Amino acid sequence: MIDTIAELDRVRDDCKRLVTTRSMLSAGAAVVPIPGADLVADIGLLTKLLPQISNRFGLDHDQVQKLEPHLAQQALVMASSLGNTMIGRMVTKRIVASLLRRIVRRVAAGSIAKFVPFAGSAVAATISFGAMKLIGNAHVEDCYKTACALLPADQRAVSATVGKG
Repeated sequence: MIDTIAELDRVRDDCKRLVTTRSMLSAGAAVVPIPGADLVADIGLLTKLLPQISNRFGLDHDQVQKLEPHLAQQALVMASSLGNTMIGRMVTKRIVASLLRRIVRRVAAGSIAKFVPFAGSAVAATISFGAMKLIGNAHVEDCYKTACALLPADQRAVSATVGKG
């Protein structure tokens, strides 16, 4: 479990770099002129990425199950209040597909755009990169806020003063 705000900040930075890397892979898959290939790739990427992020914050399914009961409950309540259905839970393809439906307009526009010669592939890649980055970074921030709430009281005080500065 992460015990300091400095550790938490380092994990957040590492996770954001991981999201950027996976977003580039998503952009690469969006250029492939096969209908639906980008969506299949995004589901595969997110099915692995989201649990990795949760794990790095100490908030994946197994880790939350091993927390003291009041902390596990606190983690799930915090995640729920943020609208995050992946913290402390098993991430399945069904959950990821549901998450992608939230940004389906972007993904659909990218899928259609790739069939426009030259510029279409660039547009599709840009949209796919942005969608993956949006989902990944939102999950990073939700995990960060949840992990902050689980920090020892003295570290939460440091977090509150750092956040105001």
